[in-house]
Amino acid sequence: MVPMPASPTHYVVSLTADQAGRLRELLAGRGWRLATVPHALWQAADATAQVTAYPSGKLVVQGKGTAEFVQFILEPEITGVAALGYEAERAAAANPAMFEPHAGIDESGKGDYFGPLVIAAVAVQAESARRLLELGVKDSKQIKSDRRIAVLAAGVRETVGGAFAVVAVGPEAYNRLYGKLHNVNRLLAWGHARALENLLDKAPDCPRAISDQFGRVETVRRALMERGRQIKLEQFTKAESDVAVAAASILARAEFVRRLAQLGEAVGQALPKGAGEPVTRAGVELVRGRGAAALARVAKLHFKTTAQVCPELAVVRGACGAGGLRR
Repeated sequence: MVPMPASPTHYVVSLTADQAGRLRELLAGRGWRLATVPHALWQAADATAQVTAYPSGKLVVQGKGTAEFVQFILEPEITGVAALGYEAERAAAANPAMFEPHAGIDESGKGDYFGPLVIAAVAVQAESARRLLELGVKDSKQIKSDRRIAVLAAGVRETVGGAFAVVAVGPEAYNRLYGKLHNVNRLLAWGHARALENLLDKAPDCPRAISDQFGRVETVRRALMERGRQIKLEQFTKAESDVAVAAASILARAEFVRRLAQLGEAVGQALPKGAGEPVTRAGVELVRGRGAAALARVAKLHFKTTAQVCPELAVVRGACGAGGLRR
């Protein structure tokens, strides 16, 4: 597999005078700070990117938000051409198997204390793989904006039609499954198998499926039913460099973010992503205000965070059939 390119922090493109004028008006209307700088027509900046237009027609974009600006403002609203991201022809030469019929599987939420575990599977053909690359689909972990994830997820669904499946395991179901399986990788294998089986109902001729390496591939195979056992199943490190796996990661993350927000609304409190100090503080606040039962509805209790947030719940869930307090 070929690693996916890192998001750029510097981008140059040529615009017509009309395009440069429309872009200036658009950015001014969205609250970007406008300035006059030597040798330039104008300059605009926000918290993540700086855009400078020159009399020659050159437009220079700089900053950590370069990719998001180009893919979600400049290209769709000004140029109408998707040029940033993958170059499909080069990708085809480097990894021709990416453009053969296959499926990709990926998950989101495994490392997040709050929220569900979500597994998605996406099947691609040659043309849909190319279109996903042109959309800028890449591993969701490289994308920090939830808004961008949502936009890309919509693009993935439109591009592949019905050839996708999403399985969401809410925290309460997750805790019950973990209590039976006693192992995150076994639970993940079950979820991968369910997503693949659901996908094969929609794309029965898909010949192979790939996912990131998270455990023994035989564990996933054993969890598959009859139809899934006919497919060639492969695991690779950095499998998200494959566009089908990257597309699955986008769908999984979008659904995770959506459901995490719903859980927060249900308990009347924002639930942070991840498993760091902000998460611990939020857990303590939740238990203080709503009790241990509320925590059990929104959190993966086998995380060691539970011992910090609600020690008595950690003892019950950790010692009695939850396989210990591990992340």
